[in-house]
Amino acid sequence: MAEYDNRVRSWGGAADAAAIDVGLRAYMLRVYNYMLLGLALTGVSAYVTSLDTPFRSLFFTFTARGYSMSPLGWVALFAPLGLVMLLGFRLRQMSLSAVQATFWGYAALMGIGLTPILLLYTGASVAQVFFVTSATFGAMSLWGYTTKRDLTGLGSFLFMGLIGILIASLVNMFLQSGMMSWLISVLGVVIFTGLTAYDTQKIKEGYYVGNDGTVTGKNAIMGALTLYLDFINLFLMLLRLMGDRR
Repeated sequence: MAEYDNRVRSWGGAADAAAIDVGLRAYMLRVYNYMLLGLALTGVSAYVTSLDTPFRSLFFTFTARGYSMSPLGWVALFAPLGLVMLLGFRLRQMSLSAVQATFWGYAALMGIGLTPILLLYTGASVAQVFFVTSATFGAMSLWGYTTKRDLTGLGSFLFMGLIGILIASLVNMFLQSGMMSWLISVLGVVIFTGLTAYDTQKIKEGYYVGNDGTVTGKNAIMGALTLYLDFINLFLMLLRLMGDRR
């Protein structure tokens, strides 16, 4: 937070602080709009995939005991990871339109990959958890944007916790422990709730009035992707805790 305040003061002779605040608000609005549109695209993609049986069968086969994935289903599951890596390594070289297309592709593929999970729960519980997630995310993001407290230390601690639950999740794939799954979900809710505030502050501090339109646009998309991931993971953790299975 102090970094942003110092940046505002350093621009005092070139631009009015109020004008910088207007630019920051416009930038954050752009980030949130990208994130919300990405979530909407993911929801539409998951909804269409769940309803269109021929299309769904290209990726998943459902049985009385659960579901299995086709080779195309595994591609849909891991392709988003590849797109994130693409953005991470090639962001500067990519055009703004290419970054946007990659983000939309990521959101659409995430919807396909989430379809089996959503079909395991009732529509009412999915809607309920979505609203709980939205309220929690909104409150924590607002706090991260407005707080004067530096959340850098909190972010480092939460990142270590994130690594921990990833390792625990891999271990539990073999153990299949219900108690461990519950603990992972509880810790996941705490971690992604905190990361929402931390990432919001980090995105805010990353705003720089001197960037050109292309750089600002790319940064807005990357910020939206970060908050999108916080929301999706928080939603999935809450769904495991609160969702009613079919």
